[in-house]
Amino acid sequence: MPDETTKTTRFNFTKTQLAGLPAPAAGRVVYYDTRTPGLTLRITDKGQCSFYFYRKVKGRPVRHRLGGFPEMSVEKARKACQKKSGAVADGKDLAAERQAARHEQTVGGLFGYWMKMHAKLHKRTWKEDERQFNVFLKPWVNRKLPSIRKADVQALHARVGTKNGRYAANRLLALVRAMFNKAPDMGFRGPNPTTGIKKFREEKRDRFLHGDELRAFFVSLQEEPNTLLQHFFLLLLLTGARRSNVQAMRWDEIDFTTALWRIAGEDAKAGIPIVVPLTTAALDVLHARQEANGTSPWVFPSRGREGHIVEPKAAWKRIIERAGLSDVRPHDLRRSLGSWMVTTGAGLPVVGKMLGHTQPATTAIYARLAVDPVREAAEKATNAMLEAGGVKVIEVEAKGGDDE
Repeated sequence: MPDETTKTTRFNFTKTQLAGLPAPAAGRVVYYDTRTPGLTLRITDKGQCSFYFYRKVKGRPVRHRLGGFPEMSVEKARKACQKKSGAVADGKDLAAERQAARHEQTVGGLFGYWMKMHAKLHKRTWKEDERQFNVFLKPWVNRKLPSIRKADVQALHARVGTKNGRYAANRLLALVRAMFNKAPDMGFRGPNPTTGIKKFREEKRDRFLHGDELRAFFVSLQEEPNTLLQHFFLLLLLTGARRSNVQAMRWDEIDFTTALWRIAGEDAKAGIPIVVPLTTAALDVLHARQEANGTSPWVFPSRGREGHIVEPKAAWKRIIERAGLSDVRPHDLRRSLGSWMVTTGAGLPVVGKMLGHTQPATTAIYARLAVDPVREAAEKATNAMLEAGGVKVIEVEAKGGDDE
C-alpha cells in the first residue's frame, strides 16, 4: 500500500504464486493483483497472509480486510473485492460500516443496558432477571445481537423447558423478548428473535395444604434442627407473603406497636408499598427471631453475599420429605393462607389485601380497606389452620447461632 514503506510488487494472483511468497525479515510487504483492481495481499514478518481491498476515495485511503490466505481462495477474494468496489461506487462508507461492526452490540451489553435502564428502575424481580441471565444466557454474553436468530431462541426455550420446566422456560422467553424490545434504544435495528415463538402452556397451580397435611407439616417443622429456617417457613405460612419478601425482611420494616409489616422500595410489587397485618402467631415468631438475631438488620440473616437467606432448598426438601408430603412448594404456603381465609369466610378483596395483590382492576377496592378486618380475617384463618394442624399454640425457640 502506498503509505507502507515496504517493497510492493504487482502481478496476476494465483494460488501457486501466493503460496511461494516469502515473509519479510521485518515489517510487512504488500502485493497488488493486476487482474482485479483494489485487491492486495499483505504478508507480515510473522508469516500472516491476508487479502485486503484497497482504494483511495476522495483522496483518502480505504482499506478493508477480506480474509486470510489460504483459507480464502483467490477467486473468493476477487469476488469480495469486486463487491466492495461496487459498494464504494454506490457511495457507501466502508470505514464507518467497519467501525459500526466493531462496536456492534452484544447480548451481554444489551442485558447490562436492560438492567440499568429498565429492570432495576421498574421491576421488583430484577434479581430474578439477573439469576436467569447467569444460569441460561451466559454462553451468549459475547454474541453479537444480529447473530441471535429465532431458531436459537426456540432451541433454548425447548431445552430449558425439558430440563427446568415449562414455567422456567416461559419466564426466560419473556426476559429475552423484553431485552430485545429495548435493543432499538441502543441503536440495534434488527428484528426481535423471539417474535412468533409461543410460550408453553402452563397449568394454573391451586395446591395448598389441607388439614391433615398441615398437621404433618407442623410436626415436621418442630423437628427441623435449623431454627432460623423453621421460623422462615412459619412466616411464609402465617403472613402469606412472597418468598423473596420474607427472605429480605428487615427489622426496620416491622412495627410491633401497630403489628404491621411495611414492604417498600424495590421489594414492593409494581412499586406500590405492601402493608402486611401481622397476626398473633406471626408476632410470636418475630419475637423469637429478635432474641436470636443479635444486631443483624435482617430478620433472617446469612453469611452469604446478600446478607440474608436465599432460597433454602435443602431445608425445604428435608421438611417436606419428613412430613411425607409431595408436590408442595414454598409458594404453596402463601396460597394456603389465602385458601384458608376464603374457607373461613373472608371476601376476595380482603384476601387480596392480605396477600398484597396489585391488579389494576382490584387495587381501588383494596385501597379502601382498613387493616383491622384484614388482620381479623387472617387471625381467623390462622387459628383454623393451627386447629386443623393439631396445634394450639406455635412453640418457637429463640436460639442463637442459626444460619442458612
